[in-house]
Amino acid sequence: MSLISANSNEIVVGKPLPWALYDCEHNLLLAQGDIVRDDKHRDTLLAGSICHELSWEAPGKEVGEDSFSVAEEAPPKQPAENETEKKSYTFDDMKLKVGDRLNLEVPADHDFRSKFQSPNERYLVKVIGFLKGASLLVTAPTTVNAQLIGGKKVIMRSFSGQNAFGFSCSIERICKVPYEYLHLSFPDSVEGIVIRKAPRIKTRIIAAVQDSKPGTAEQISALISDISASGASLDAKQPLGGKGDILHLSFRMPLHNIDAYLSVKGVIRAVLNGDAADTAKPGLIHHGIEFHELQPNDCVVLQSMVYQQMIENPHKLM
Repeated sequence: MSLISANSNEIVVGKPLPWALYDCEHNLLLAQGDIVRDDKHRDTLLAGSICHELSWEAPGKEVGEDSFSVAEEAPPKQPAENETEKKSYTFDDMKLKVGDRLNLEVPADHDFRSKFQSPNERYLVKVIGFLKGASLLVTAPTTVNAQLIGGKKVIMRSFSGQNAFGFSCSIERICKVPYEYLHLSFPDSVEGIVIRKAPRIKTRIIAAVQDSKPGTAEQISALISDISASGASLDAKQPLGGKGDILHLSFRMPLHNIDAYLSVKGVIRAVLNGDAADTAKPGLIHHGIEFHELQPNDCVVLQSMVYQQMIENPHKLM
């Protein structure tokens, strides 16, 4: 359970609490829906270190504890003209080596864009080796639901540097001895997307945000709607500050099935009203954040998370 301090303006006499209240030892003081009886009751609560669970509830949509994980798939967003560019590549451009991870997908008929954004089931495999012009060898998916047959067309995806690649091939042979692996036909062509800026991925990560100005102790819940190794987009119900202000952000994010906890600084570079910036999120304030004075370990964690999602969930690329 992640707790943040409750603000005085959040405790309203005579109204049901929107969340449970705890002390600093995580002991329950009042349950969600309980009512603060009077001003004396309220003052007694505020005299102690009362907290509530870090939570986010966007208008019209509830978000549970699992909101720390990466967001469910949203409709793909067309990249800005100067951010991405589709090109044709050679097999060598992918710079594949033994042990590299690939995504294997068994699709219906797809065009290039669906290779990167379609919601079909995907399986992680690893490169064993290849013979140019003949065959690409990969491990067989370990997922029991993977029903693969010889001759089946598949789509493979790879990520290298700031390039996301996709190519079609077919399963030439499924080998069982000495272990399960696949012979894939060598790709005739490879297509890719060049990420012009630091790659960003769509997320739904809850963050506790605090202004760095002296004397500011209030923490506000916000939602990280996308993130890169150099910055993030924060959605909040109220302004978090003005351009140039420095914020402290604390959040957890999934990294190889483990929650990594980060506490970083960010500079507000842009503030947009949600009604004008995004009709899908009316009433929210959007903040463009550039990470500030990142520690080396934080840089590694952010880059690793972004690259992991680019490989495992390429449709979340922005």
